[in-house]
Amino acid sequence: TILINKEVDCPEGKALIISTDPFADYNKLTRMFSPFEEWTETTATSATIGEGTIVHPNAVIGPHVSIGKNCVIHSGVVLYDHTSLGDNVIIHANTVIGGDAFYYKKRESGYDKMHTCGSVEIGDDVEIGALCTIDRGVSGATVVGAGSKFDDHVHIGHDTVIGKRCLFAAQVGIAGCVVIDDDVTLWGQVGVVSDVTIGKNVIVFGQSGIMNDLAPNEKYFGSPAVEAREKFKELAMLRKLPGRVDQLEKKEKADNPS
Repeated sequence: TILINKEVDCPEGKALIISTDPFADYNKLTRMFSPFEEWTETTATSATIGEGTIVHPNAVIGPHVSIGKNCVIHSGVVLYDHTSLGDNVIIHANTVIGGDAFYYKKRESGYDKMHTCGSVEIGDDVEIGALCTIDRGVSGATVVGAGSKFDDHVHIGHDTVIGKRCLFAAQVGIAGCVVIDDDVTLWGQVGVVSDVTIGKNVIVFGQSGIMNDLAPNEKYFGSPAVEAREKFKELAMLRKLPGRVDQLEKKEKADNPS
């Protein structure tokens, strides 16, 4: 079903709902079919936990959470409803997985929040550091592929799909709806805007800002991020600039003595 504010040709196999305010009507529909579910237990009765998994004190596991075998969930971790973890997953202290998407519509009365009813899917052999946050999808899933490793203080936005064996250093921040292919490395404090795709085997050096799609098998640096070799050449030329300015000033004085 497509909720839209104008009449268009309906794609085959779809249904159209014409609305003057799709954002508000979407919220009405999702609250009807996926209402907020309250729970009072530290581990919800509908959660499933695999054999050999260790859950440390003060971790909170919400409704319909699925945890695989031989996982370790450290103290203070919160797994919101409909989060799923594969086997051999390690989640360090105070990480929160499955929080609401950061998705708002500005109105005259203030900000209208998008009702979030999606999920988070974590693959096998993933390790997530302390104090990380992974938002659930708006209506689909935020995905972390098997074998990926996150340092502390990493944030992943809603509906982002991360491939297998990715490596993210501390303070990496990724917006919503990003697609990251397998074997990507993002070093510390890399920021990624929404709706971009990062190709396979990409390496992005620290404090870079990714604002466009990145082709596979390359190294990138800078803000906005470009191929690292080009950025290093640019920085080398900038270092020479003060000397060039001094030379020009001396030449100007020699040509125009006063």
